[in-house]
Amino acid sequence: MTHKPLDYLVIGAGPAGVQLAYFLKRAHRDHLVLEAGPVPGAFYRKFPRHRQMISINKPYCGFDDPDQKLRVDWNSLLGDDDMPRFTRYTDRYFPHADDYVRYLADFAAHHELDIRYDTRVTEVARQGERGPFRVTDEHGTVRTARRVVVATGFSRAYVPPIPGIETAESYTDMTLDRDSFTDQRVLIIGKGNSGFETADHLIERAAVIHVLGPSSIKLAWKTHFIGHLRAVNSNFLDTYQLKAQNSVLDATVDRVEKLPDGGYEVTLTYLRRDETVRFRYDRVLACTGFAMDASIFAPECRPELTIKDRFPALTSSWESVNVPDLYVAGTLTQVRDFKKYTSAFIHGFRYGVRALTRMLDRRYERTEWPYRALPSDPARLADAVLARLATTSALWQQFTFLCDLLVVDEDNVRHYEEMPVDYLHDSDFGQHDSYLTLTFEYFPGHDQLDPFDIAAGRAWEQEHRHDDRYLHPVVRHFHRGEVVSEHRLKENLDNEWNDPVVHVKPLVEYLADTLGRPLTTGGERR
Repeated sequence: MTHKPLDYLVIGAGPAGVQLAYFLKRAHRDHLVLEAGPVPGAFYRKFPRHRQMISINKPYCGFDDPDQKLRVDWNSLLGDDDMPRFTRYTDRYFPHADDYVRYLADFAAHHELDIRYDTRVTEVARQGERGPFRVTDEHGTVRTARRVVVATGFSRAYVPPIPGIETAESYTDMTLDRDSFTDQRVLIIGKGNSGFETADHLIERAAVIHVLGPSSIKLAWKTHFIGHLRAVNSNFLDTYQLKAQNSVLDATVDRVEKLPDGGYEVTLTYLRRDETVRFRYDRVLACTGFAMDASIFAPECRPELTIKDRFPALTSSWESVNVPDLYVAGTLTQVRDFKKYTSAFIHGFRYGVRALTRMLDRRYERTEWPYRALPSDPARLADAVLARLATTSALWQQFTFLCDLLVVDEDNVRHYEEMPVDYLHDSDFGQHDSYLTLTFEYFPGHDQLDPFDIAAGRAWEQEHRHDDRYLHPVVRHFHRGEVVSEHRLKENLDNEWNDPVVHVKPLVEYLADTLGRPLTTGGERR
């Protein structure tokens, strides 16, 4: 059975697919979402395995502005005000995954999104190089679409090329029964959050736990990349450094061998010294991350993969680099800011999905990116900029990656919101003679300094007395893609950039110089 061609067929109804369905419906685009599971967000019915999410949920924040509240609400999708946000579902700071499944189902039902459940896509083929896609599901139904958007997230476990690793227990399927690990020696391969989440779960039962990986542990509170090890998952580090039989091993695994008695012998090579050793374990758990499953794509439209074949290679508009009209939404878009910013996470890609719909509208519907006109008077423009910076959640959450664009004309300034910086410079927007970007950024090198080391912090402050490490607004002036100048607003403990002397006056002066407009008397605002 076949159907008339769709403009957009979306594969997957996780948070990204649901968010995209919301925006496509609101724009009256011809679309359909196919979901393999019986509910939206079926991934969260199983993951994280120990059921505690590590995305912040903060109902009590003291903010009144709805957008500003999203700075500390990392789970709600963008939508109408009449749909309760996730913060109404639980007040747990790190929420239970079951609550998120319930929220996504309510969101999809409330907005009457066009999603087909229990409909697993088995093949994506294409008629010619630029012809429509042919998408076949498990029931034999074939649908054609002019564009396909992959919003499946990670659909398979990543298995590193280690001989014998297939005999280990995978994070995706391992038992959660802690008692089955009582008094055992356990090796966990993988130093990410899934590995340490698992180690924390077993601390009270296992005799010995080794967490192993070839990379140094990076702590999220230091790097500001929330995919690095989170404090909520780092209790295990205490048991290592305080000599409670557990260890973190900086090593590569050369071989995993399953023994006749059901145990394991693991050969590993240390990275801190030239030494290869063998250890016996009762259990080996592989917590080595996830990857995209590209097996559903026929050869003529199989996307090129990158980063150990875990991610699709994408342009700055999240289109496959080798398959035209094949787009990606959600966590897989992190390939563009891998282990740097927040495209991997709901509180990042919810804005990415909104930007994607605007990119699609520009390209296929000839609809301009929404903008508003702002005054070119420096003082009045500074007022508008500071008001925007005071509440925006998109620039705050997608720091460095998303920007607001201010295109300078003779009589006014056009303000475009929430545009990926790379896309801006790759598109015709970057060809304007004069434009400004607004971003939030940490100062370069912020991740090299221990934020709890007072002496080191004081030394840094003395050396960089005009720079700020913490997240703060940055205004840059460009001419045809080339940076002309930049202005950094001084950081503020309460994230309020409204001090007349520290923030307002320097910004007004910078804009006056940049725009070539005269200041009002005394350089003050009218």
